[in-house]
Amino acid sequence: MKLDVLNQPNDKLWYTDGLDFTCTQCGNCCTGGPGFVWISEVEIQRLAEHLQLSVEQVLKKYCRRVSGRISLKERFNQGNYDCVFLKEIPATRYDERAGRQVQYTKRICEIYNVRPLQCRTWPFWKENLQSPAEWKHATRNCPGSNRPGRHFSVKQIHDLRDAPDWPENPPSSET
Repeated sequence: MKLDVLNQPNDKLWYTDGLDFTCTQCGNCCTGGPGFVWISEVEIQRLAEHLQLSVEQVLKKYCRRVSGRISLKERFNQGNYDCVFLKEIPATRYDERAGRQVQYTKRICEIYNVRPLQCRTWPFWKENLQSPAEWKHATRNCPGSNRPGRHFSVKQIHDLRDAPDWPENPPSSET
């Protein structure tokens, strides 16, 4: 049985000084063990408009029903479960150690601009904010966490954590 953590006064939170996060669009939060990306009817409509498809087409091609709710589908890929919208593309970057351009595979979200609320509010989910250990575990593979970049105050974190719909300033690569 899982019980919700009681809301604590801001002066008793472990992250009273706020947290740093800037999405690098690495795709690491879009892959891993099997899971769910819950999507609302409003978000499905937004996705349909973005993809220029009907709601029915989006539901059939990209979504699955789970216990009366709707989640984005996943694909099994090299031992992980990727979000159906995580795409791997060839890219080139300059490697200073090698002194030359190198090829690599870049992962991108094909629907980044219309991604669901669950994605927009990462990593400020209630379960990730329970303790420094939970935060460290959740963000261990996230190159945008805990590094200089965009700083979020406790109020901003809680606004994101509790957002009922797309937040005005989601944690994204834009500052």
